[in-house]
Amino acid sequence: MNILGLVVFAIVFGVALRKLGPEGELLIRFFNSFNDATMVLVSWIMWYAPVGILFLVASKIVEMENVEVLFSSLGKYILCCLLGHAIHGLLVLPLIYFLFTRKNPFRFLWGIMTPLATAFGTSSSSATLPLMMTCVEERNGVSKQISRFILPIGATVNMDGAALFQCVAAVFIAQLNQQPLDFVKIITILVTATASSVGAAGIPAGGVLTLAIILEAVSLPIHHISLILAVDWLVDRSCTILNVEGDAFGAGLLQHYVDRTDSRSSVPELIQVKNETPLAPLPIPAEEGNPLLKCYPAPGEDADICQKESVM
Repeated sequence: MNILGLVVFAIVFGVALRKLGPEGELLIRFFNSFNDATMVLVSWIMWYAPVGILFLVASKIVEMENVEVLFSSLGKYILCCLLGHAIHGLLVLPLIYFLFTRKNPFRFLWGIMTPLATAFGTSSSSATLPLMMTCVEERNGVSKQISRFILPIGATVNMDGAALFQCVAAVFIAQLNQQPLDFVKIITILVTATASSVGAAGIPAGGVLTLAIILEAVSLPIHHISLILAVDWLVDRSCTILNVEGDAFGAGLLQHYVDRTDSRSSVPELIQVKNETPLAPLPIPAEEGNPLLKCYPAPGEDADICQKESVM
């Protein structure tokens, strides 16, 4: 199933319906009603999802000849995801912030500890968004114009934690099925994970839904996603922390750039003007004379002769 082609077709078809004007409103209302009905079905399915995942994982465990290998593989998968997220969140992102701003990135991180804890508890970038806006504005000095422009976009587009997790999950499923990955497939996984993470929803387990696109692109079995869902409650929390951390650093970088631009524009430019002709000497101001002295011109001399005038 070509999911990317289906998404592109849906976008183009929606634009075409809008171009029809009133004639396309009937079909648009049909799709809106269809979407509402689908959301109701999804809400029903979510109530029974834990039971369904339990039986899916149980069936995979029964099919495995060596259960110990499966659990050890899942443990390595979780460790690899958490380690990758820790390296990206504690080294890569702070290093990028330090190189561009020359400021302490961990002081910036300390100002957003409350949103990071909320992201760990809710596993949702969208739920953390209001608290993140408040913290970056009040504690890290980001203006409201920047935070309310960057952070909502980042909560939808910036999913670097999900992209890392999807790459590791694809390699894990390939190794579980003993399917080798050549260089072309690895590049395909990287590109597809980056592209699909942009459209991932900022909700719990949103990255697992787009994982099917990556597995389909490299011809890996999709039914193994049930194993990922079994441990996604822990991995998804670290993904959400990394996503909101990247959004906050992006707002901080833009604020630094705006501050530097404003400081440069506020300093007047000094222009040195060179005059070819020598300037005439300034006239020497006459000294204020003593009221008791009266000057008389002396013949043949430059200086005047001052005599004391009697006041009597």
